[in-house]
Order: sequence, then structure tokens, then C-alpha cells
Amino acid sequence: MDVVMREPGTSRGTWAMQSLFEHLLESGEAEGALGVALVTQPPGIATPLHRHTREAESFFVLEGRIHYRAGEQDHHLYPGCFLHLPAGLPHAFRIRGDEPARFLALTTPGGLFDLYDEVGLPAAQLRLPGEDGLPPEVEIPRWSDVAPRYGLEVVGPPIPE
Repeated sequence: MDVVMREPGTSRGTWAMQSLFEHLLESGEAEGALGVALVTQPPGIATPLHRHTREAESFFVLEGRIHYRAGEQDHHLYPGCFLHLPAGLPHAFRIRGDEPARFLALTTPGGLFDLYDEVGLPAAQLRLPGEDGLPPEVEIPRWSDVAPRYGLEVVGPPIPE
């Protein structure tokens, strides 16, 4: 395995969920053990309650506010907060406030970010997508088709606004 070093702005990007995923460490670069992305998500973005049957996830918030439901607990994350979710734990989140959230996302084992590649688009630039991204009515059916292959199961609704 080789050393991986990325300078700012040099990562491969993916647009999915109206968000930007900058791939800092690809699963293949870590022998499948870890995936790391710098994620930027606009206000209001939310996921349904779901679980990952294969991966644990960890997040370190750099900017913005995120409401996270993990199991039966609600967490209100802000810059400097860290959250770890074991594999199989139902969770959902919603980006709160008026500013985008930026956070470091880690998955063990790696490979989960390949799902975002399949449902989204290669980012034309390392910024949030605009009209050049996929509209939700096009992207959401892709999630339904692809997610089961990655062990992602939707188990409930999103966190209300």
C-alpha cells in the first residue's frame, strides 16, 4: 500500500444528494479498509432514516450545523463535533441553518462512497452542484435501485424540517 497525500482542491469529486463529495481516500487506496471524503451539503438536505449493514461511519464537523438522529438519540452537531455510528444503527440527518455544512466523513470498511458515484455525477468542479447537478426526481430512483447492493436499507422517514 502506498502513501496517499492530497493537496487542497485536487481530489476527485462527486455530486450526489445536491452535495459535493471530495474523495480524500478511495477504498482501493486503503486495501478496502477505509474511505474518507470531505462532504459539503447545502441547508435543508436530509436523508431518510436508514442503516448500513456493512459499514461504520464517523463524522467530524468543520462548518455548519447538522441534526443527527442515531438510534433513539438526537444530536445537534456544530463545528468541532465528532460522531461515530456503528454498522447497523438506524440514523438520519438534516442540515440546519442558512449555511452549508462541511464535514469529514469516514467509513470502515471503505467502499460506501462508490454508492454516491453510482447515483450521482462526476463533479465538474469542486463546488456544490447547481443546474448542472441531478434533480432529486432523477437521482432518488437511482438510490432505490443501487442502495441494496451496498447494504443500505431505508427504515423510516427523514427528520422533519
